[in-house]
Amino acid sequence: MPSPVVSQRVRIADLAHEGVRAQHPADDPRQFWLDAFHHVRAETERRAAPLSGEDQVVQSMPDASPTKWHRAHVTWFFEQFLLRPFAKDYRPFDERFAYLFNSYYVAAGPRQARPQRGLITRPGAAEVTAYRARVDAAVSALIQSTKDFDALIPIIEIGLNHEQQHQELLLTDILHAFSFNETHPAYDPAWQWPRGESKKAEGARIAGIHRIGHGGDSFCFDNERPAHQILLQPVRLAPSLVTNGQWLAFMADGGYTTQAMWLSDGWAAVEAQRWEAPGYWRNIDGEWFVMTLGGLRPVDPDLPVCHVSYYEADAFARWSGKDLPTEGEWEVAAKSGVLDDAFGIVWQWTRSAYSPYPGYRAAPGALGEYNGKFMVNQLVLRGSSLATPSGHSRASYRNFFYPAARWQFSGLRLAQYET
Repeated sequence: MPSPVVSQRVRIADLAHEGVRAQHPADDPRQFWLDAFHHVRAETERRAAPLSGEDQVVQSMPDASPTKWHRAHVTWFFEQFLLRPFAKDYRPFDERFAYLFNSYYVAAGPRQARPQRGLITRPGAAEVTAYRARVDAAVSALIQSTKDFDALIPIIEIGLNHEQQHQELLLTDILHAFSFNETHPAYDPAWQWPRGESKKAEGARIAGIHRIGHGGDSFCFDNERPAHQILLQPVRLAPSLVTNGQWLAFMADGGYTTQAMWLSDGWAAVEAQRWEAPGYWRNIDGEWFVMTLGGLRPVDPDLPVCHVSYYEADAFARWSGKDLPTEGEWEVAAKSGVLDDAFGIVWQWTRSAYSPYPGYRAAPGALGEYNGKFMVNQLVLRGSSLATPSGHSRASYRNFFYPAARWQFSGLRLAQYET
């Protein structure tokens, strides 16, 4: 019986691992999944490699996690949900790690409080490396030897996609930590913003009945299902993302000082947190700079604005005389192929509440806690960002954060309704 979280039927063309895809056809599934597993696990280590042991233990706010914790948590995931049930001779690396590196899986047992993950100085980064190596070896052996291989595929698949989510968080969280360091450290001194191509078109006009959500047999998270129909009023989505230059104009016109532009909760956040610009922006001698993965850089007016909250995105839309799109409008426009930079630059806020699709039911057990219990008080973002691993994007993907969050690579595009 297929898992309610992911499908067991996987098409090679739908998998995210391009380096693996061409090498191993579907008639060699064990080698395919073995290579996919090592590909994703190696990417996590590649992203952590520029960081020192001290870098890896810092937690700069309750919503962020240390790099070391990310590396250990995704390893615990495979140990908990794959090795413990299926590898009869496997012995956990350290039973105490289940408490330290569980995240929010209540059914899997007690866990370290999220705001206190930065207090986990031990195990050290080197021991986490050893932990990852032990689990990698055990998973590899299980893939190659088990007679019940088909039962492993859904767990491996969701585990790899779960690890890719933490690969993105690894970068967003370390950037947040570095932003408090007055020496402006660079995660990668050679890092550059990706450049998109502008079609300079009028935008995508959409209307009528459309189907959204994930259909078919390829992987998706449970919150992308069931696919269903929606009715759209005539609307035109901007082909391009809002830029820093446009945001500077908003700021110059009193964007952060005019209460009438803001939702009540948003204005409260402006006053409480003293926002006067997007996250990581600094005014130095009258010039705006921004903290990036490459260190402190001058704000480039031609680049998409980034690190803005939903409240800021909503205020900008009001100032512009336009709206943020709904997630359904965004998905229909993205599937039409007319949006610039829909993927790989910044996540884009929508005005849709993160709630279940009609007919959604969370899966039973611990894996059923993956998405369903968070479907309240958050807003949906669509697309993907420059920190999203290659291949981890699709038009139906639903990201979600609280409206005040802005440490993610989050931006916006506008929508204009036709009357």
